[in-house]
This record gives sequence, C-alpha cells and structure tokens, in this order.
Amino acid sequence: MLAASVVLVSAAAQTPLRWEPSEPSVVASAQVSPASQRPAPAQSAAPAPRPRTMPLAQGFDVRVFEAMAQEIVANQRVPGLAMAIVHDGKVLSARGYGITDVQAAEPVDAHTVFRLASLSKAFAGTVTGMLVAEGALRWDSNVYDFMPSLRFSDPNAARDLTVADVLSHRVGLTRNTYDRDIERNADYRDLVQKLAYAPMTCAPGDCYSYQNVAFSLVGDVVFAATGQFFSEAVTSRIFKPLGMNDASYGLDGITASARWARPHVRAGGGWRSLMPKPTYYRVAPAAGINASISDMAQWMIAQGGHRPDVIPAPLLATLHAPLIDTPSEIRGSSWRRERLNSAGYGLGWRVYDYAGHRVVFHGGAVQGYRGLMAMVPERDLGVVVLWNSESSLPSGLFPTILDRAIGLPARRWLDVDLSEDALYSAVEPRGHQPTGRRVSASRSAAANAIAEATPR
Repeated sequence: MLAASVVLVSAAAQTPLRWEPSEPSVVASAQVSPASQRPAPAQSAAPAPRPRTMPLAQGFDVRVFEAMAQEIVANQRVPGLAMAIVHDGKVLSARGYGITDVQAAEPVDAHTVFRLASLSKAFAGTVTGMLVAEGALRWDSNVYDFMPSLRFSDPNAARDLTVADVLSHRVGLTRNTYDRDIERNADYRDLVQKLAYAPMTCAPGDCYSYQNVAFSLVGDVVFAATGQFFSEAVTSRIFKPLGMNDASYGLDGITASARWARPHVRAGGGWRSLMPKPTYYRVAPAAGINASISDMAQWMIAQGGHRPDVIPAPLLATLHAPLIDTPSEIRGSSWRRERLNSAGYGLGWRVYDYAGHRVVFHGGAVQGYRGLMAMVPERDLGVVVLWNSESSLPSGLFPTILDRAIGLPARRWLDVDLSEDALYSAVEPRGHQPTGRRVSASRSAAANAIAEATPR
C-alpha cells in the first residue's frame, strides 16, 4: 500500500516510491492529515541507477502506426494530427498528418504547434521538482508561506495545504472548482480570492479531486520562491535546455508561431475552425502550454530519463510515483475498463496499472484540441498524440500502440478500415525519414458531434 511505501520529505533530492505490481492494488489512497503525517514524495541524497528495460514486443513497427494516423485524417475524419513515438532515448517517429485549418489548409508537420491543455500539468510538476532539488522549496512546504492571503472555507485548510497537495489534486475542493467561471472569462486572481467561499469535501491531503484553478496556485509558489514568472521558469529550465524551440505559453504564444493548428468544432456536416479561446490560458500551470510534436518527442525523451543534465533520474522517479488513488480513471472508455487494474495521481502525472504494466500518462482537452502522452518505463517507450478537433477517434492510437509494445493480444481500439496487410503496403519501406513529412488531405469533413470540453 502507498502509505507504507513513502517517507516524509527531509532533503532536497528525490528517490523512487516503490511500485508493487503484484499487489491487488498498485495505488492506494492517502487518507491521513495533517501535512506532517500524510504521504509526501520520498527523498534521498543518492541518485538511483538507471533501471534495465525490456525490448519492445516482437512485431512492433512504427510504420503501421503512421499508416493508422494517416487513415484517421483521410477524408477529414479529423482535420489534423501529430504523433511521436520514442524508444531508448531515440525518436522513432515524429510527424504530422492532415491539415492545420479547413478554411486555409496547410499541412501539419513536425513543427506545427498545438495547444496542450492539461498536458501542461506535467511541466508544472517538473519545474517545481527542480526547485525542490535546488532547495528553493520543499514538497511539504506550506503554500500559505508563499501566499499568506490564501483562504479557504475551512479556516485551517490554507495553512495545511502543501506544494505536493496542489500538484497531486489533493486540495480538498470539489471537482473542477470554478472551471465554469474560467470558461466565462473570469480572471484567475479573482477566482483565487473566491476560493475562500468554495465548498470543500475534505481536508487538504485527504482526498483526490481534479482542479485547474487550484492547481495553478503552484505558479504563485514558483514566483514567490524564485522571483520568476511561472512561464519564464518553465521556458528557461525546460524548453530551452531540451531544445523545445516551438514551445510557448499563452494565446500570444500560439498565434505568433510560424505554423500552428487551429482548433475545430463540428459545423453541419463538417468541421469549422476557430480562434483559440484565451480562457484556460489564464491558468497557465494547469493548461497554458503550446508545443509541436518535435518538442514533445524531446519532452518524452527527457521524462524517460535520457536527459539527466536537465531532469535528474531521482526527480523523475518522484514525479512519476502515485500519491493518491483515482479509481474513476478505471471507468470510461473501453480500453480503460478492460486494461486498467488501478490508477493514481503523482505530481502532474497519472500513473496506471495497464494490464499489469506501469504506465505514466496524462490527457488534455480544451475547445478544439485534444492530446495524450504516455510512457511505459519497463520498455523505455514514450508516445504523444496531438490533434486539432474534439473527435475522440485518435485516442484509440494510445492503447493500440501500448498493446503492441507490451505484446498483449490485439484488440480493435481504433476505427480504421485498413487491414494490417494493407497498412504495411500503404507505408514507405524502412529507411525513410518520416520526421516533419508534410501530408495533404481532402477538405471535406466528417466527425462525431462535439461538445465544449474543459482541460482534464
């Protein structure tokens, strides 16, 4: 159980939280308080050696997945898509498919910028962990010490809330507190003040409840600890060192990009492109980043432990360790119901038991954009898929790729019409250079009905 696997924060470096896949549940709830007693990221001064990994299962071929992605954008089932697959610190594929905008079509390529929505949360956890490693703050530092004006309806809550609580959604508020206000263009600062009147379901640290506004309190902590605006801290500590040259924050960041994918919503029998809304950009730590698939390939390589000069392995082990159980993640889509045995949340990352295999994951959605990213540590595999519509179709790439990597029996998670033989014949032979390849597509459109989505 998790509570038996973690120790209190006592130093600036981090070590892994122990993972026990043989136990009935690999993620357990943290139900203790106050902050001095509840589970916090484990730490030690000694770096952990890089673990040995297993090879990808026989028959794993990125050409098949590239052909599947191409089939998804055929006839504009979705307007555009970008996908990256990395393994053993190398980029196997990072390319675009389809178009950026149905009204002014340009091909999506490896440097086309997408809005990441809640995929941004992993960057917030990582940059905070860097500051912990430097001794600028601690995982169990009280947020109140950096924000003395912070108030909750429970008079003791603000003083009990820790940095790790914020990043693992253990604030104690009801789910998605004030997200509707964000959608109505409310100012983040005003909503922080309104937290004093928001209902609470538990004390900080005692329960999980997903947040965007409260999660973004970590940006105020980073500013108070460093004097650097949050977006500047991520840019200088993550984007630049990793060579994420297309990455940016905010609406101005995406519109200033040399090539960027417009969001699309359903309109009659096709797609209609929009200008991105500024709403969730106002909660930058939760949902503020824009990036290309080339950027995200480098991000996956670093999160896989291949850039210790930027993100040390002990810190990664801490970020990727579950702190709280999230059983609702096991329900929902068919692959979740069938493949997930347990689920938890760490520090900006979800952690799954996927058919007995550990998977570190996050998804994101905001009007006209969706995305997901995942790592399978035992295979040293990373996958990112970004698309510029609210169709759920491309999400089937994720379990399809994971099943092939692990060697699980094939399931039809993805609605593509080509047989595997046809997929192989439709792709280029080995030795081609797929990264950045431009792909044209028809401007006709067909897709599922779309509803307004919030980052999740």
